[in-house]
Amino acid sequence: MTASATRPAEDAPLLLTRRRIWIIFSALIAGMLLSSLDQTIVSTAMPTIVGQLGGVEHQAWITTAYLLATTIVMPVYGKFGDVLGRRHLFLIAIALFTLASVGCAFAGDFWSFVVFRALQGLGGGGLMILSQAIIADIVPASERGKYLGPLGGIFGLSAVAGPLLGGYFVDHLTWQWAFYINIPIGIAAFAIAWFTLTLPGKRASKPIDVRGVVLLSIATTCLIFFSDFGGDTGHGWDAPETWLWGAGLVLAAGLFVWTEARAQDPIIPLSLFKNPIFVNATAIGLTLGLGMFAAIGFVPTFLQMSSGTSAAVSGLLMLPMMAGLMGTSIWSGIAISRTGKYKIYPIVGLIVTIIAMVAMTTLAADTPLWLICVYLFLFGAGLGLIMQVVVLVVQNSVPAAEIGTATSTNNYFREVGASLGVAIFGTIFTNRLTENLTQVFRSAGASAADASGSAATLDPETLNALPNGVRDGIVAAYAYALAPVFWYLIPFLAISLVLALFLKQIPLSDTAGMVARGEAVGGAEAEELEAAQRAAAPVSPSRRGGRSSRE
Repeated sequence: MTASATRPAEDAPLLLTRRRIWIIFSALIAGMLLSSLDQTIVSTAMPTIVGQLGGVEHQAWITTAYLLATTIVMPVYGKFGDVLGRRHLFLIAIALFTLASVGCAFAGDFWSFVVFRALQGLGGGGLMILSQAIIADIVPASERGKYLGPLGGIFGLSAVAGPLLGGYFVDHLTWQWAFYINIPIGIAAFAIAWFTLTLPGKRASKPIDVRGVVLLSIATTCLIFFSDFGGDTGHGWDAPETWLWGAGLVLAAGLFVWTEARAQDPIIPLSLFKNPIFVNATAIGLTLGLGMFAAIGFVPTFLQMSSGTSAAVSGLLMLPMMAGLMGTSIWSGIAISRTGKYKIYPIVGLIVTIIAMVAMTTLAADTPLWLICVYLFLFGAGLGLIMQVVVLVVQNSVPAAEIGTATSTNNYFREVGASLGVAIFGTIFTNRLTENLTQVFRSAGASAADASGSAATLDPETLNALPNGVRDGIVAAYAYALAPVFWYLIPFLAISLVLALFLKQIPLSDTAGMVARGEAVGGAEAEELEAAQRAAAPVSPSRRGGRSSRE
């Protein structure tokens, strides 16, 4: 028996046996399911929610608030996980997300609903970052694709169930059920994580970078409001309040960089940006986020209103996209673990995504549904080849002690892109839509005030009750508002493709993060130590005698 096997249990490192890895992985799956399921349910139910709460002209805020909150807390979860341990943070994220879901269900007006969506984002950001970082802690990069692929697949699986559940709730119950369903899932996820997520805790050896957290939050908020105000017809790029947000962004960003250069343990170490592989992969995530989330967020609205389908049918129409995402995400993860090569996958994925985006610029009210399904399948298949691969590349390019920080920083810039994309292109869409809908109602004989009010409270149920001529005009208004927006997204995907072509291929590490940091023992040694511990466990006299005779 080795000396390490005989040390006291309290001093022994965590044994990352195959059984323990899969137990921990089950907790991560539960957390990812909770976060991703909610986003897709809301996207399908959004037209009904904004119609009943009176916020059609502000509907982009439902997505923007969630993404903004998620973006702000990502670096916090990543860094704090590195210095304090990830178990308790993961439990806090689940609890916060579940409680905020209760608030969304009971929100009585549009803006209180937006506030609770932001609180959901504070929990959702932790679930996303900590799941990816914990996998890097317990699984070597050379094998990690097999686990990151299913995590991406869970996003696809929940996005299949989400539109269907959201459509069912809207059509047969109420939209509040899209949030009631999070309560039992959240409780189950918390229980699974509590009993299975057995990770060691840590103590911070250096002061927490509180000033960096505050400045990063201020800079991110100013960035989103700057883009929102600039694209809003009520303010515009000439408005002084827009440029006040811009000035706040520049000031906060400058102070943040100055602070991080002097902090003992910065929330985002500037040394990361000296790593060319990290910079390249993070830039891919940023530009991809600009185009990806804007398209995903507003496609269900287009399907419901422009194609005249119900919420349930629009959920079914999202199935091809998620099937493509699940299939390529899982397949690429297995292939990368087998070959150790990753560069080709984001290149092919971006080419496929661009082709799908070009096809979606042709969407109109009379586009056949089967053709829309083909476009969505291609779009999902392209994304599945990119998202988890970029995370793997980033984690493999940094030291084990910075895995959480690098993962969260990469995701932070992707979410910055997502927030900007949804804010800018969502504003373009809603401004065009509100203008088009107002013209439709005014053409039907409504006054300017009544037309504006009708546009603000329009939902699918109201649409079906309108006269045929008005309904046809509304369907056309949605088509003319959204389809051209896809043209604005394509240049950002093209930039991502150019960056992917220059992504450097390096060998994948064969050591898990916790093993590299000396916090755990993995592989065959972990299996041997576990067997030795079982053999040394107290047994009855008869069994002890039997074991002695064998030894």
